[in-house]
Amino acid sequence: MYKIIQEGKAKIKVPKAYKISKELPVFYNPVMEFNRTVSVLLLKVIGKKMKIGLPLGGSGVRAVRFLKELPKSKIKEVWINDINKEAVKIIKENLRLNKVKAKVVNKDANMFLLESSGFDYIDIDPFGSPNIFLDSAVKRIGRGGVLAVTATDTGCLAGSYVKACKRKYWSNPVKNENMHENGLRILIRKVQLIGADHSKALIPIYSYFKDHYFRIFFRCEKGKQKVDVLLKKHGMLGKAGPLWLGELWDKKVAAGIAKLSDDKFLHTIDREAKIDAVGFYNIPWLVKKYKLKQLKQKDIINKIKKKHYKVAETHFACNSLRSDIDLKKMIKLF
Repeated sequence: MYKIIQEGKAKIKVPKAYKISKELPVFYNPVMEFNRTVSVLLLKVIGKKMKIGLPLGGSGVRAVRFLKELPKSKIKEVWINDINKEAVKIIKENLRLNKVKAKVVNKDANMFLLESSGFDYIDIDPFGSPNIFLDSAVKRIGRGGVLAVTATDTGCLAGSYVKACKRKYWSNPVKNENMHENGLRILIRKVQLIGADHSKALIPIYSYFKDHYFRIFFRCEKGKQKVDVLLKKHGMLGKAGPLWLGELWDKKVAAGIAKLSDDKFLHTIDREAKIDAVGFYNIPWLVKKYKLKQLKQKDIINKIKKKHYKVAETHFACNSLRSDIDLKKMIKLF
């Protein structure tokens, strides 16, 4: 049984379901609407006209939203694939319902990518780990293109399943106050290592953690020397790692996305993107660890600014701040 729902500017036929799982006849997850909205905003900010490849099409909602919400100047063509024949049928119905056109393919996701001539934008948004799609996606992302990667196995990356993270992401996770930033950085490094194998430097331009997933957009630059520079930014953060120690955001991209939206979450990211710091300070942890006087977050922010350091709330955790002030000076402020 199906129903028609509205998401963004798209009308979409989706399964009637009480529980979201990969057993659905056609996959659609309403929780990921924000994920798709950010994709639309990012492509609006990115300057170039793009050939878009969606190897895991599902209901086709992401493709339809791109076609309905992006200026025509941003799209060369959209290719949608799904291995599920029922999904392909629904994708075509949803395209007709919205009076938009795209190329629809019924193949294994990796075969779809490998048999293509390449794309300027590829979106890997699976149920679980993105690992099995990374090599094919990296091979087919073009110079200057954007590779978007989602991982929903957050327990693994954030330290609940250490052995699984070592097997799947070649890194040691640590379950602590910084676990979600650590997990994001572990995922970034894994994707970059796949890129390195093909002499492609995959540079994060927008990253975040939300709900039950990690999400990263990479810009692809080709060249062995660029890869070598990138790999120098891999290392340990305490006992966590190896992981990516570089920037999580392109400041202009973060500002551009925030400018297009009233969403508080996106504006929080814009503010923290301006601060070049790895990790953040969790205030309750600091107070407990160093037996400090409890201060209001607003007062701490004001004290840090008076010392001429940068500071902002982080989207990764509540009662937490990103700042370029070092730990000793931070403790003195209490």
